[in-house]
Amino acid sequence: MLPGKLAILQSSVLRKCSGSTSVTRQKKPFTTDSVDASVARSDEVDAEPKTKYASYLLHYLLPCLTQINKDQMEELEAEARIQGLELSELRVEQAVSSNDERVFCDNCRTSIFDLHRSCSNCSYELCIVCCKELREGLTGPSQDFVPKPKSRGFEYMHGGEPDKLIKDDKTDLSNSTKRDAESNKCTYCPPSEFGGCDNHILQLRHILPKDRLSKLEMDAFQISKQLENSDIFRTDTCECSCSTNHESSRKAADRENSTDNYIYCPIADNGKPDDLKHFQRHWVKGEPVIVQGVLQKMSHLNWAPEEMWSEIYGADTISDMENVKAIDCLSCCEVEICTKDFFKGYSYGRLYPNLWPEMLKLKDWPTSNHFDDLLPSHGAEYIGSLPFQPYTNLKSGLLNVSALLPHDVIKLDMGPKSYIAYGYAQELGRGDSVTKLHCDLSDAVNVLMHTAKVNPSGEQEEAIRNLKIRHTTQDKKELLGNLAIDGNGASLEHADSSSAKHSDDDEGGALWDIFRREDVEDLKKYLMKHSKEFRHIYCIPVEKTFNPVHDEAFYLTIEHKRKLKEEYGIEPWTFVQRLGEAVFIPAGCPHQVRNLKSCAKIALDFVSPENIQQCISLTEDFRRLPKNHRAKEDKLEVQTFQCSPIGSFLFRAT
Repeated sequence: MLPGKLAILQSSVLRKCSGSTSVTRQKKPFTTDSVDASVARSDEVDAEPKTKYASYLLHYLLPCLTQINKDQMEELEAEARIQGLELSELRVEQAVSSNDERVFCDNCRTSIFDLHRSCSNCSYELCIVCCKELREGLTGPSQDFVPKPKSRGFEYMHGGEPDKLIKDDKTDLSNSTKRDAESNKCTYCPPSEFGGCDNHILQLRHILPKDRLSKLEMDAFQISKQLENSDIFRTDTCECSCSTNHESSRKAADRENSTDNYIYCPIADNGKPDDLKHFQRHWVKGEPVIVQGVLQKMSHLNWAPEEMWSEIYGADTISDMENVKAIDCLSCCEVEICTKDFFKGYSYGRLYPNLWPEMLKLKDWPTSNHFDDLLPSHGAEYIGSLPFQPYTNLKSGLLNVSALLPHDVIKLDMGPKSYIAYGYAQELGRGDSVTKLHCDLSDAVNVLMHTAKVNPSGEQEEAIRNLKIRHTTQDKKELLGNLAIDGNGASLEHADSSSAKHSDDDEGGALWDIFRREDVEDLKKYLMKHSKEFRHIYCIPVEKTFNPVHDEAFYLTIEHKRKLKEEYGIEPWTFVQRLGEAVFIPAGCPHQVRNLKSCAKIALDFVSPENIQQCISLTEDFRRLPKNHRAKEDKLEVQTFQCSPIGSFLFRAT
């Protein structure tokens, strides 16, 4: 989320905290009509809980607003120096904008919410973070991109020789320019190769009403002082008995001298009034949570993927659904397949000609913007059955920042989103049905809705063993210095036995590894050090990394997790998600998933107040990624969304 919508949200919080019923009319985008409509969605909640929730939100939103104001003030001071004026004399023109459009920085693609620089000649726009970097002499407008390797053939992916020597796309990745490094010089529009027109000065402009953010911060600070002695914020200091009470917890790690080896694992709707508080004790520390039995509340609906497909396929609106685009996990590339064949493979499996399991994934099907239209009963039932409704309800969740936006503010697609994938109990090493290591900008809840077990034949198991030997030989040849490769095949045997252990549970469907936020830097060091031991697109060794926890190019096998702990002393929470369980993943926690069976999961994104600061910090990581980076395409719009939460919510509260 960018800081802009945070400003809209924060005014809502102030009004609720102060108990004021008066509303000041504002020019768009701050319309009281839209705010009142947003408030109406949660009228069924009593006034006292509303006030407590608003106060809780304010506690976490205020530091973000303070930082936003600090950054904007630095840009105003820089502009005053450029013009040779006192800050009080500076006048900044209003930009032309509307609620139904998003404004992006043409350099880093981050959403712009307020102060920015704009070219009057070609409309090139630059965010204030990029402006600051230019003044400090850092790299300017960049055309960096993620190179795409070319296929070396099917045989290569299984240990054979490449079809022919193919040069991968290794175009210069540092195609950038430097601009003026002096802090008292104007910022000019970049040359045409960087999207600008050159030689025109970029003028400072503002989108929000003048002094709006500074006034919000002042009001928020005054109210927060009144709430200093409240017990609303004592969640993060509460001790938890999960490490000793194993009835509501699950062991997921074996770290020495650690109190968080167990994950809080309650049963859905068990009637305990303190469940939300208990959840918050773990959530505020960035710990995942597993909730059992969520699917039981939705048991009257059929969640088998082929049944959902059958229900949809009769609709007139989906005549284009005869084929779907899935991800082939071996090549990590998109393939088109007949929808009927895909779902048949989900239940009965698919094989390559050499008997290696063909693992396919169908991400976001039906597409999120069609889920409610095509499966209205499923969508409504799913959202209404999720635990911790103040966080997970997209319409009335008073602790779900995304639910508090006014109707006339453009919102991100938070879901529900479906993920349907084949699975295999044994860790294959190549072509596993995995979601590779990545780090989400928003919080998420993921429910395992359906599983199907495909048992391999004896002939296939023998073929897999022989092919894995070929893979190991190729690794030893290509990945010199790879200490994870044991010439005697010991690591292979270890992986097989560990995989079998994880798949013993008939209800288990997916193996999760979630890393702690405080371990991210060491995790990055390990992946950078060992990056060439991993294979990605077309099973080609990883040659270039930008940010290893965002590249989604790495899956840490059992052997790599062992080495990670040996070298850096860190290990993830590792657990098997069972049928009907909801996994809550905090923003900023790198995680990876491997499907032990064919799995259908449905996920929902949300933004909790506890993780607002984490979201904003992560935005800087995404901002620095190349323009065509996977994470940038998926995540940077969350920045715009994030400003609206603080702003709209505070606006409702004043």
